[in-house]
Amino acid sequence: MGQTITEKIFSEHAGREVKAGEIVRVDIDMIIGNDITTPISIRAFEESGQEKLARPNNFCIVMDHYIPAKDIASANQAKISRDFAYKHDMKHFFDEKDMGIEHALLPEKGLVVPGDVIIGADSHTCTHGALGAFSTGMGSTDISFGMITGGNWFKVPETIKVELTGKPAEHIYGKDIILELIRLIGVDGALYKAIEFTGDTLPYLGMADRFSISNMVIEAGAKNGIFAVDSVTETYLEERAKANGGLRAEPKIHYSDDDANYSQVIKIDVANLSPVIAYPFLPSNGRTMEEAVADNLKIDQVMIGSCTNGRIEDLRIAAKIMEGKRVARHTRMIVTPATQKILLQAQKEGLMEILINAGAVVSNPTCGACLGGYMGILGDNERCVATTNRNFVGRMGARTSEIYLANSAVAAASAIAGYLVDPRA
Repeated sequence: MGQTITEKIFSEHAGREVKAGEIVRVDIDMIIGNDITTPISIRAFEESGQEKLARPNNFCIVMDHYIPAKDIASANQAKISRDFAYKHDMKHFFDEKDMGIEHALLPEKGLVVPGDVIIGADSHTCTHGALGAFSTGMGSTDISFGMITGGNWFKVPETIKVELTGKPAEHIYGKDIILELIRLIGVDGALYKAIEFTGDTLPYLGMADRFSISNMVIEAGAKNGIFAVDSVTETYLEERAKANGGLRAEPKIHYSDDDANYSQVIKIDVANLSPVIAYPFLPSNGRTMEEAVADNLKIDQVMIGSCTNGRIEDLRIAAKIMEGKRVARHTRMIVTPATQKILLQAQKEGLMEILINAGAVVSNPTCGACLGGYMGILGDNERCVATTNRNFVGRMGARTSEIYLANSAVAAASAIAGYLVDPRA
């Protein structure tokens, strides 16, 4: 019996052939921390008596949740990570001088390559599977174990194969594909499993789409999401290598065998997919665009950004729809580019001028609004259309507020209308 991509990555790291269900101890290629979760890892690291990071160039801290600090508590929290980074002279420490949301920033910096094993104390670490890496979220104490030893223990997950067929129609993006998958299998439909995306749709999906899809597999309970490397991936990696003077390491490319064992095969007809809207209060509560429009939902706030949909492609989509128009009088709009580089590119292309003239407010790269921390808190009974990844009760503010997850075109069109509307209309 052959192996899946995920099994092959673990086999390469373990130095022997492994199968799903086995427990393995492997070295970690990149450990990711942020300003919220890393202080817990730092405390455990220091309590262990360890003085040096096991693999200092394989550990990264990105300050992205409450940066710039929103209050004294968040400032003191950030100081813990800063002091640690300076003490250990960390090579990969990203603060206000080089801002970005971690799961957009690391690929942009060429720090993620195919074949990596990556862990992060953030559930959306699975984003990096879009580049053919095994990437998953773990707890802060698991991260400290990686900091101390350079490795960690894993149970090799079984794999669900998702076959995507057909060319996406207008305003159908990776966000719609992953919301449709979560609608089909539920929030625990892939519990502790890998989800591998295949099919003839893939050549039509750019890296932004693939990052969005991989980012949200955790919302189906998955351990990781993964795409095989193809020409789209190779082009992206070449661009990153050119921009950064090389990649962090040489890619190790794996493909699933024809006779690989999958626990389940799911097929999605992308050619006939409508934009999918996840209603409150679960990402699995998906409705078609047609159903959503019929509900005539008045919108108080629109948020375009996050590690899911804050890339340059999202800003281009929004600007194209909003050029020459204005955000509805009763609606607010927040745009959060995922990195400073994306913000600068958007300015260069004139996208920021279009969005600001339309009435949007542009924030620095931050997770703040997405997690209900700051920079976009919802009040009682307010509704928000967001390109983020979660719409749980109270996720973005008041427990009585409602979040509708959607792609960037739906978000932009809804900001103009003041109601949840179809961008294809």
